[in-house]
Amino acid sequence: MAPAGGGSTGRVSDRHERALKVSPPLTAGELTRVARAANGAEAELIQALLLERGVPSLLRRSAGFDVPDFLAAGPRDVLVPAAAADRARELLAPAAEAGQPAPGRPSTEAVVSPGRLLAGLLAALALGLLVVWIVTLAVR
Repeated sequence: MAPAGGGSTGRVSDRHERALKVSPPLTAGELTRVARAANGAEAELIQALLLERGVPSLLRRSAGFDVPDFLAAGPRDVLVPAAAADRARELLAPAAEAGQPAPGRPSTEAVVSPGRLLAGLLAALALGLLVVWIVTLAVR
């Protein structure tokens, strides 16, 4: 904040300090999602890591979680300009190499194939119908 006399105190604002860290060639293009964070704190950590390497980023609540009552809870998308997308993915890749899924990508262990899911649902439905049939026979 500048003093009333119009002089400068030499202190740089937080916004100005952040803007100085951004690499200008990485600011071009449409916004692209490069990561998904579980909550606001994790998203800000990813954003700070990117900023330290000159990559500008923007945080957005993930679709379906845009209720203000959630405050810092709920997933966030980390968006970067298209020119910085490859660089951002490079910077975030060590998380994937450490055995953890990359931010914004589901773990392969948690993914169930659609065929197995359908087979499980049909088996549960058949079992439920069998139980209902046996109960109706017992009641007669």
